Amino acid sequence: MRTTIKITVFAAAVALFSGSASAECLKVTGKGLGVTEGIAQFMANKALHDSIAKRGLRSAGSQSMTCDSSTVVVTNCEAKQRACK
Repeated sequence: MRTTIKITVFAAAVALFSGSASAECLKVTGKGLGVTEGIAQFMANKALHDSIAKRGLRSAGSQSMTCDSSTVVVTNCEAKQRACK
């Protein structure tokens, strides 16, 4: 009976930890600001790709970009993308 319980607990632990192997993905963000929206988007894209490369990850999925031009002088943009090992 104890052997069966130990095997069941071991199998449950293996199933739990094997799921975390696919969880080696991160949501990476790059931020940029510029005088124009185009410059801010370029800077955010560059920051995103540099951050992904620096961590040794590969891009996965589509990239999203949000920009805020509520300030008078500069535009802030934020690029987000999922990246995996």
